[in-house]
Amino acid sequence: MGKTYAGIDGRLRSFIEAQPVFFTATAPLSGDGTVNLSPKGLTGSFAVLDELTVAYLDFAGSNAETIAHLRENGRITLMWCAFQGPPNIVRVHGRGEPVFRDDPRFPELLSRFPDIDTSAHGLRAIIVVTAELVRDTCGYAVPFMAYEADRDLHGKRFAREGDTSLSDYFTKKEHVATSLDGLPGLPLPLPPSTV
Repeated sequence: MGKTYAGIDGRLRSFIEAQPVFFTATAPLSGDGTVNLSPKGLTGSFAVLDELTVAYLDFAGSNAETIAHLRENGRITLMWCAFQGPPNIVRVHGRGEPVFRDDPRFPELLSRFPDIDTSAHGLRAIIVVTAELVRDTCGYAVPFMAYEADRDLHGKRFAREGDTSLSDYFTKKEHVATSLDGLPGLPLPLPPSTV
């Protein structure tokens, strides 16, 4: 049923890029640490950079577990499910890195996301993932669900924030600078946007 791929191209890339939602999973090294699983969406916030590298935009939220786990150990799995069309599940297991707004690589990476207004969402970082294992499985038990549209609530909430107020918002949140397990999360104060 499952197949391993040498990289993300052709049919596999088309499938991944067509999905309106994907999921990220990370965990700390500690055996009793909190495993994190997050849904990701917003049209234009994901990009395949090459056959072994993908990236997604990390927007404002009330915690930063993925960033904290990646800073500690780099392990990440991304998963896409076919909720329409033929059944399929694709997983990219790999190593991830948060690229923050003051990183010299940030502007070039951000240029890979031309189809989304990042200023409306409180962009914190770009998560870059290098694939170590790419596999698909059948997805026979995944239900059919119809995509209607992106929600506009995130953009409405964070479009009114500038660099200073966004940094203040993150500082007030208990698990943004520090993860649930006490790991370093998003570096604060938030550096000004360079783009």
